[in-house]
Formats: sequence, C-alpha cells, structure tokens
Amino acid sequence: MSGPRYTPLVASLPSTVPFVGPETQERARQAPFTARLGANENGFGPSPRAVGAMKRAANEVWKYCDPENHDVKVALSDHLDVPVENIVVGEGIDGLLGYLVRMLIEPGDRIVTSDGAYPTFNYHVEGFGGDLVKVPYAGDWEDPVGLIEAAADCDAKLIYLANPDNPMGTWHPASVIEAMIAAVPEGALLILDEAYIEFAPEGTAPNIDIMDERVIRFRTFSKAYGMAGARIGYGIGAAGLMDAFNKVRNHFGVNRIAQAGAVEALTDARHLEQILSDVDSCRQRIAEIALEHGLAAIPSATNFVAVDCGRDAGFARAVLANLVASGVFVRMPFVAPQDRCIRISCGPEEDIDLFAAALPGALAAAAQSD
Repeated sequence: MSGPRYTPLVASLPSTVPFVGPETQERARQAPFTARLGANENGFGPSPRAVGAMKRAANEVWKYCDPENHDVKVALSDHLDVPVENIVVGEGIDGLLGYLVRMLIEPGDRIVTSDGAYPTFNYHVEGFGGDLVKVPYAGDWEDPVGLIEAAADCDAKLIYLANPDNPMGTWHPASVIEAMIAAVPEGALLILDEAYIEFAPEGTAPNIDIMDERVIRFRTFSKAYGMAGARIGYGIGAAGLMDAFNKVRNHFGVNRIAQAGAVEALTDARHLEQILSDVDSCRQRIAEIALEHGLAAIPSATNFVAVDCGRDAGFARAVLANLVASGVFVRMPFVAPQDRCIRISCGPEEDIDLFAAALPGALAAAAQSD
C-alpha cells in the first residue's frame, strides 16, 4: 500500500512550526504556567465592547461568515481614511503573509529578510520553495539600507521588514522607512509588518501613497486590540494587489465572531488609550526589574521588552529555562547576537510580580551552570 505522493518540496521540509507554543510546553512540563509572558499577547485583554459583540455573534455561529469581510473593511476604511478597495482582511498577519508568498513566490525566487526576524515569514517562504537571503541586524535594529542593497544584488521579489521590530522591540522613524520605500528595486515588493504600530511613538508610521505598488503594510487586531486568539488582521496597499488576494485566500477564513469583535474594537478608542498607557507603564516596570539585577532593557516600541542578560546565548538560554521551570513563560531571540537577551511580554501587574520574584533565582541558577 502506497501513501500520499507528496511533492518533492513538501517531502524535503521538516514537520515543524515556527514557535513552540506555551500549551506545548505546559503539556511537556505537566503543569500550567503561572505567568504567560512569552508570546507577545495582550494580557490586559480586549475591549469589553468587543467581547460583548463577539458573545452576541456566537449565537449566530451556525452561519457562515461574510466571505468578503465587508463590515470589517468598511470599519477599517473609516478608521484609517483609506478606500475599501485598498484593504484586505485575513487570518492575522501570519495568514496574509502566507497568501502573499503563495501569490508571488515560485521555487528558487529570492526573498530578503533580516537574520533573526519574525520566523513565520521564513516558514511561508520555505513552504513555497523560495530562497531566503538574510541580512544581519545593525546592532539591535533591522538594517533598511542593508536589506535594500541585498534585494538589489539578488533580484529579490520580496523584502520583509517589521517596524517596530520583533524580537527586539526597536524601531525606525518614518523618514527611514519612507527612504527605504523610495529605494525598493524595480520588481520587488516591500512587506512592512506593522503589527506593533499602535505602541510606537508618534512619527513611526510612514506616510505612504496608497497607490504605491512598491509596498504593502500589514497590521493586526492581535496586539493592541488584544484579540490574538480571534486570528484577524489586515493589509493596506494598492488596489490591484489587494484584489489579487481573492485569487488564493480562504474566503471563509475569518470567522463571524472575529469579524464582529474587530468592528467593535475599532470604535472603543478609550479602551485602546488605556491599553497603550498600561503597556507603557509595564515596559518601564520591566526595565526597572532588569536594572535592579544588573541587566539592561532594550528600548521598546512594542508590548514586550528584550532584556540583555549581559553574557552569551548559553547564559540567556539558561535564564530562560529556569524561568520556565518556575512557571514563568518567556521567550528569547533565536539568532546571535540578539540571543544574549530574553524577551518579556507586557501583562497584568500580578504576572510581572511573578516574573520579578522568579528572576533572581533564574539568574543565580544560570550563573552556577555557566
């Protein structure tokens, strides 16, 4: 009896996911985490109004969702002052990245990204046979000039940049991004991942001509709006590119509960303002905890803080392992030299208290094993 006849590409790929989820780790350790501070989720939660809308929509979950995401697109159009035809809605930025790569990348096509940047993008590229060209960070920042130069050298179809950045939390001002867009080589498309843009200082989001075919920007309801589990995000770009998503996307991919929550979340400006204040206070608290123990917090424009452990990756990995063993879920960057850091998501005060209590023991244990 023969099994499925996988394509050579699929047969060559590892069976894996870009991240080991906290639930997987909880099953392995046979105990739940007491503080969930590793996945850059918004532990402060979504708007109560959005929750109410989702509860009401749950009563109609027997219906299929609107495959055109009409109400979400109209709400986003009003919120962003962008025409509806310049918006696409999908299953978070992750889902939209997958569709975009499927649309544009064939085996052997080159794609430029930063070495150590968001790994789910790489996962999609490799899944469609693309050839990743990786550019080192410049310090703890992604390198826009280096990315553009690499794209020109290798005739890349796609260039990926997150601003603000994940995993470091650093950011470039709008002027730098605008200069990057102006320098995009002919035939290339810049993917500007703005998942954390709501947390960034004023002057971070670039002014982009909505008809500019050199760039697509992605945003999400997962972070500032606290709806990571709902899986809904959106892209903004030239109308022709947005329409092309209809050739490949799962038209029933965004369920009606998520759609209802997203529409209502956009109307609750007061809740968003409170979230931004809570995150800012939490970033300061994490930085203070780090300083108390001789560590340095990397300035962040996101809802997490990368903390420099002051030694090499092995030491940072040991700190992380001891925090996880104590019930505090955190993560760390994957690639040197950023892997000297651990990364702590902002969350409720009681979770940060648990991190603060566990950190001294984790540092001591890591030092003993060093």
